Amino acid sequence: MSIVNGDFIKVSYTGKSDDRIFDTTDEETAKANNIYNEKGKYGGDIIIVGSGHTVAGLDEDFAGKEVGYKGSVTIPPEKAFGHRNPELIESIPITRFKDRPQVGMPVEIDGRPGIIIRVIGRMAQVDFNRFLAGQTVTYDYEIIEKIEDTEAKVQGLLGLYIGRAFSIKVNDGTVTVEIEPELTYNQRWLMSKRQIAKEIINNTEIKEVNYLERYTGEILAPKTASE
Repeated sequence: MSIVNGDFIKVSYTGKSDDRIFDTTDEETAKANNIYNEKGKYGGDIIIVGSGHTVAGLDEDFAGKEVGYKGSVTIPPEKAFGHRNPELIESIPITRFKDRPQVGMPVEIDGRPGIIIRVIGRMAQVDFNRFLAGQTVTYDYEIIEKIEDTEAKVQGLLGLYIGRAFSIKVNDGTVTVEIEPELTYNQRWLMSKRQIAKEIINNTEIKEVNYLERYTGEILAPKTASE
């Protein structure tokens, strides 16, 4: 049966720009191309087709394919990372930088991430465009499986946003997700938990999402000097 919008699928992929790999779900490929993240999640992502979990051009290409499909898609800037905007290249006094600015250095100015592309005298030009903006990219991908189980769908969304597995319980239209106390201080979790709940409710038979913080005596016990 062909994949349609709204389906949960597990997909593996590798993104390339001018034959340079910039993203992959394969651990060995990541290591070989110096983009490995030890905190990253490898082995494939579970996504909802048509929900914007990948760049638009890749998301659109899933529809109509079948489980087991392997192929490539070349995606223009408007359906990848957007067009490059010259107005987002700004000259910043070098006194604004903590370290001496150098070409290629990633920086953050007033909360905006950018890359230094030129240093002239006492000024540095910073490109605040989105990564790979203006570039045509290619994705090689495989649709590994279609996810039907509700618990697997919930775990898939949690893994997609947070990059880890959780202890969960599904019962009569309700899912309870057990949250480790330290996660309550995790910015990624704080920014994503509402969206995760929304997508679970909108795309499964789950009608209520509960996040449960569980504390035990071991967690609350005071640390010793050796700890």
